[in-house]
Amino acid sequence: MSQTRRLAAILAADVAGYSRLMGADEEGTHERLKALRHELFDPKIAEHHGRIVKTTGDGLLVEFASVVDAVRCAVEVQRAMTERSTGVAADNRIELRIGINLGDVIVETDDIYGDGVNIAARVEALADAGGVFVSNTVYDQVRDRLPFVFEDLGEQQVKNIARPVRVYRVRDASAAAKSPSAQAQPALPLPDKPSIAVLPFANMSGDPEQEYFADGMVEEIITALSRIRQIFVIARNSTFTYKDQAVDVKQVGRELGVRYVLEGSVRKGGNRVRITAQLIEAETGAHLWADRFDGSMEDVFDLQDQVATSVAGVIEPALQAAETRRATARPTNDLTAYDLYLRSFELFLAWSKEPTLQALDLLARAIERDPRYGLALAMAGFCHSLLFCSGWADDREASRRQGIELAQRALQVAGDDPVALALVSMALVNFDQDVEPIIGLIDRSLALNPGSAKGWAISGWIRVTAGDTDRAIQDFAKAERLDPRSPTHPFNLTGVGIAHFLAHRLDEAASMLLASMQLLPSYVTNYYYLASCYAHMGRHGDAIGIYRRLTVLTPPVADPPVIMSQKPEQRAFFLSGYRLAMGETT
Repeated sequence: MSQTRRLAAILAADVAGYSRLMGADEEGTHERLKALRHELFDPKIAEHHGRIVKTTGDGLLVEFASVVDAVRCAVEVQRAMTERSTGVAADNRIELRIGINLGDVIVETDDIYGDGVNIAARVEALADAGGVFVSNTVYDQVRDRLPFVFEDLGEQQVKNIARPVRVYRVRDASAAAKSPSAQAQPALPLPDKPSIAVLPFANMSGDPEQEYFADGMVEEIITALSRIRQIFVIARNSTFTYKDQAVDVKQVGRELGVRYVLEGSVRKGGNRVRITAQLIEAETGAHLWADRFDGSMEDVFDLQDQVATSVAGVIEPALQAAETRRATARPTNDLTAYDLYLRSFELFLAWSKEPTLQALDLLARAIERDPRYGLALAMAGFCHSLLFCSGWADDREASRRQGIELAQRALQVAGDDPVALALVSMALVNFDQDVEPIIGLIDRSLALNPGSAKGWAISGWIRVTAGDTDRAIQDFAKAERLDPRSPTHPFNLTGVGIAHFLAHRLDEAASMLLASMQLLPSYVTNYYYLASCYAHMGRHGDAIGIYRRLTVLTPPVADPPVIMSQKPEQRAFFLSGYRLAMGETT
């Protein structure tokens, strides 16, 4: 059998989470993949003069004579995949990982072999869902020929390849810059001090199940940076809207109003952790600094602080390194407990009943391992308060007792952990505890971490409960600037609307509550307050209409379980309007 050699661009692709998708719906997944082959993959490959060498159940191996064609094809396929996924639930999406290498291959009949193929497969295994990763041989050929951004992920040691391979992530910057949404997004003004957004780090572990760990590293680095008073740090919620997207750092700088952007990756393998990071000036795209941090799991907190220290030293040389150290000791010395906490945090972000219950189970295991883990205790208390306020608890009184007990235990052991203090303060407010001592807790949290968007939003709700309406509006505004793309934005609008309502600024209140209602049509608090607001405005027909919509969502009660001011006169103002709207429908 004759063999020949040739230089070729090799594209390897597979479906992220294929086994999970097949386990959930084998026939449906198979049919969807067939449709994608017929409607997207095969036409795009033919358009860019590629040849499908072979297919597996979930993968493709494609040969291109031109490396430029290979990269263009990959980016266009991923762009089309993103468009096709619009409206599809995250756990039901078909997402590709693509790796490309340029190298010498052995051609035998219709198949190809050799290191050129093996490296493409290994680069593909490193890629994240929806991503295109390329080797250094590809980068060297296309970097000046294509309108894409190439993010240097450093040298990667890959299986069965003797020497490390330098890998780059390809980002479709031109498409992002041309999108109508990007053009319509107004640029936020830069703060009067150094400002930074920390983008989601790539999970380089080769295991999608480790995604939570990479995200947890970013959360910790953001927290460490936000404690530095001289630096303005965008919150996690806003930066994570760019997760799994091709990002143009200039666009990020405009949309979030920051001067600097930090990108990076996390690799966790066994007991070893590697964090790579690079700091970019958003306006120019210039790379200011890049480094790699290696250590064991026992060093993970030190590694996080090293990243924060190095970044701070670049963007604000006058800062002392000691200022970037944590204000508290390590949250726990039990790394399994820390891992359980990270997993629970990802579940908690779903803001629904079953994930919250699952988060509580993980937190209980973390607390069992380390009964003095203040952050886990605080998060567990907050989860119980969410169950209590949302009507998800099977036994509301039992959930209330457990939540208050956990919050009090957290206060005893958490010391000056600002995140724990903020979570405890919100939990206690949700349980309708006396607001005056809670104000002291949130003020202490913000003094320790003045850059916390979560802290300022929680402070806004606590000021609403205290009846301090002007301060509440100011605090919600600070939270919005620190987290301009936060998924909690509608809740902030509700808080501002309630504050205006309690201050008898009814037109402003109605406007804010309606805006929140459009974004969160199932959030009943908006309906309670808007019905009361319309009744006080004399808009009785509108008040009746809102009340009737409320009755579709939940059985209405005379004393609704919503956050209300603890000032008697403000409480009475709300209840009188609400009961007027309720009474006019009966």
